[in-house]
Amino acid sequence: MVDINRITERLKDCEKLIHPHSVSVAGRLVRVVGLTLEAVGVKAPVGSQCLVETSQGDLIAEIVGFSQDITFLMPEQSLQGVLPGARVVPLSTKARLPLSMDLLGRVIDGVGKPLDGKGPIKASDNYQYNSKPINPLSRRAITEPLDVGVRSINSFLTVGVGQRMGLFAGSGVGKSVLLGMMTRGTTADVIVVGLIGERGREVKEFIEEILGEEGRARSVVIAAPADNSPLMRLKGCETAVQISEYFRDQGLNVLLLIDSLTRYAQAQREIALAVGEPPATKGYPPSVFSKLPQLVERAGNGGDGQGSISAFFTVLTEGDDLQDPIADAARAILDGHIVLSRKLADAGHYPAVDIEGSISRVMPMVTSEEHQQLARQLRQVYALYQENKDLISIGAYSRGTDPRIDQAIDLQPVIQFFLQQKMLEIIPYDQSLTQLQEVLAAAQAHAQQNQPAQ
Repeated sequence: MVDINRITERLKDCEKLIHPHSVSVAGRLVRVVGLTLEAVGVKAPVGSQCLVETSQGDLIAEIVGFSQDITFLMPEQSLQGVLPGARVVPLSTKARLPLSMDLLGRVIDGVGKPLDGKGPIKASDNYQYNSKPINPLSRRAITEPLDVGVRSINSFLTVGVGQRMGLFAGSGVGKSVLLGMMTRGTTADVIVVGLIGERGREVKEFIEEILGEEGRARSVVIAAPADNSPLMRLKGCETAVQISEYFRDQGLNVLLLIDSLTRYAQAQREIALAVGEPPATKGYPPSVFSKLPQLVERAGNGGDGQGSISAFFTVLTEGDDLQDPIADAARAILDGHIVLSRKLADAGHYPAVDIEGSISRVMPMVTSEEHQQLARQLRQVYALYQENKDLISIGAYSRGTDPRIDQAIDLQPVIQFFLQQKMLEIIPYDQSLTQLQEVLAAAQAHAQQNQPAQ
């Protein structure tokens, strides 16, 4: 006769062998180095959370690696009050985000806790941090333009719904203002803003002054300032993407703004170096260049019945060097890049978009042939003036030598006006295209007027 109870117990033993992490064992703290906690006796998988005993209450830390019997943990908060030999207890469940439409208009930290004093967030679903990647063959193609309300981008660097763009800029050239302009002018249903590694003062300024009440009403802001732990800054980016995925799964079009991708890479560098990973290019370990595409590829169009995530990732270029390791790696995995020029910003030209050094890789797929031709012609006129700017400035160029240069000189004030825009001004996509046609019409009229008589 078959013993059912014996078979059941045997199956449970086999399941424990196949899934050894189902049984978590507590341990004790043996060493603290910088922000890294080292414990022995802990048996839990990488990525799980633990409670660390302190004199001021329990501290939450995450397992980020191990070496033989030593487990490395990174805390979410300050290490003040940590005791030698403190008990380390693995949590049985992973951290989950409170996801619902009630997130709109709220400000949260890197793990989803409210920062705005408006009480807890009602959750209709709880999602884990790491979601499954979408099969690339299941994604819808990018076929529609996304209106961001900025004339220079709508005209010359048209963004598609579901595109991932990089915003490359040094410090103090107006990237935060440009992000605010896009939040107010975009036609996306939901805006998710991740302010990672920024100054705390800038977080409040962005929410109150740049984003404004109207923009905040349909936005979710995730703030992980510079004084947060590396783990919180890392999770801040992942939380922003996770929230965007939730709204995308509801069939909504999401505009995701993460400022900045460089701070995400720096947070991962701090964690990786702390647990012993060897440095590679300029101190960045290999795991950084592995995590960047994993984060970026989560944005984009979803499958049938899903919405889209159109993403702008800002990249800080150290010393305005576009060959910085993070800038170079990000440029290779994004669908285009917008470069903000310090020279333009110093000259009072805002937004300081360098249309010569910027490109949108999906613009040919979301715009008409006429639009592309107009943008190409005006680019050529603008580039011709920039090539001869020094000769023109010192008076070495004689008018009448080259009709094309004469045309570029005459149209330069019109082009400069076209590329500039006030911070609170919103110029829709159709209006941007109409004004682009007017500028080109003026250029053609000028060329015919100055054409030599036969």
